[in-house]
Formats: sequence, structure tokens, C-alpha cells
Amino acid sequence: TFSQQIKDAVALCELFAWLEKEKDFVGLSFPTISSVGPNGAIIHYRPLPETNRTLSLNEVYLIDSGAQYVDGTTDVTRTMHFGTPSAFEKECFTYVLKGHIAVSAAVFPNGTKGHLLDSFARAALWDSGLDYLHGTGHGVGCFLNVHEGPCGISYKTFADEPLEAGMIVSDEPGYYEDGSFGIRIENVVLVIPTKPKYNYRNRGSLTFEPLTLVPIQVKMMSTELLTQKERDWVNEYHRKCREVVGAELERQGRKDALEWLIRETQLIA
Repeated sequence: TFSQQIKDAVALCELFAWLEKEKDFVGLSFPTISSVGPNGAIIHYRPLPETNRTLSLNEVYLIDSGAQYVDGTTDVTRTMHFGTPSAFEKECFTYVLKGHIAVSAAVFPNGTKGHLLDSFARAALWDSGLDYLHGTGHGVGCFLNVHEGPCGISYKTFADEPLEAGMIVSDEPGYYEDGSFGIRIENVVLVIPTKPKYNYRNRGSLTFEPLTLVPIQVKMMSTELLTQKERDWVNEYHRKCREVVGAELERQGRKDALEWLIRETQLIA
């Protein structure tokens, strides 16, 4: 048939149009981690002919990708299921999400070191006897290193510098079930000043603003495990994704991607 030639031609037209238009893209910020099922449980998985798995409707898919642009560096991880996730997969995903939100929404005094926030990301997992064996976040450079000091969020070091407004770090808790699946939710976040009710000894307070704006798959959530505050965070995050990224997709005339974005950012009750 002729249909496969049309599909290929459409893909190449999109690629060539993007290559001509995109002047700021320089390259990947690290080799993409694209892992299906048990490969997702290998934190820094690299595809090999003997370990490759095909995307399916039956297994969790984890993709950790990033790029270097002239105007900055990206690093994002999303965990998806294209079929029906199991109850255990959803439960684990929701604990990871709760940890991600706990860090992202944290309010803390000026002078706080990132390692003090690491346990915020683990509390929901710890409550169920689960954990993950990597740090929760690393500094991100601006068209520099995707893993960059001096700041970070990790139990592994107490030599990190205190977090300051303007610093950019990742927020990426996870859970890895050996031989079965891996889950990680990663945003790049900006440290910003905030004003809670009180200001103890005039220290001032900080929080995080997500810079990454990619939907977090609601199908993977056990929403009944989320508090109202956590649901509000997800809804507000998805509202911003829809508003900011949706406007750009509309401007570019990317109808399919816009429809997907709207579908994936519906309010959770």
C-alpha cells in the first residue's frame, strides 16, 4: 500500500521544518534513557541489542531526556502506561508523586541545604516500607552541565551549598521494582523567595517554582491516596501546562499534540 509512504513523508516534513526553524537547539544534555518494563528498574539504563524491549500496552514506560539550547538546559523524566497499569504500579507511582509534590511545594528558611529536603521526597514511600537508592535532585546549569554543583537535594552529601533564590535544581524521586518496572517523576525547578505567615528572625523563606511543564499521567495515579492539597497542586500544575504549552502548540498549529495536552491535563476531582 501507499499509506506507509505518506506516514514517512509527514514525519520527514515535520523533521525538516523543525530543523530549519529551530536555531537554539545544540544537542542532547545527556543520552536519553528510554526504558520499558524491567529495564526501567535500571536507573541509568542504556539500550543494548540483548536487552531491548518493544513498547507495549502491558508495561510501564520511563523516559528521561534533556537538551542543550543556547538559552538553557533541560532534564525531564516522565513515567507512562499506554494500557492499564496494575494497582501496585499505580500505588507506587502515587507515592513517588506525593514525594515530588512535597519537595516542589516545600517552604523552607533561607540558608537551608538541599540535603535537608531529601527526606520530604521519601516520606510517602517510607510509610509503606519502600525507598529509592539515588539522590532526589541535582543542580542544573544554563547551557552548561546538566548535573552541576554546588547545590543539590541528596542524602549522599552534606557538603552542598545552601539553596538560594535563582538556583535551579531537579526534583526527581523514584521507585524501582527489580525485574518489573521503574518509576521516576522529574521536573527542573527554580528556587524563589516566598512569604509565609511569619518571618522568624527575619531569615526569609524560599520555595520552588516548576520550570518543566509536561503533564504527569493521571492514569498512573491512585487519586484516592492524594490529599486535597496534593490534588490542588496537580490541578494547578496541569493548568499551567495547558495555558503556557497549549498556547505555543496552538501558535505552531500542532493540533494532535494540543489535543493530547488538553486530554492529559483534565482536572482531578
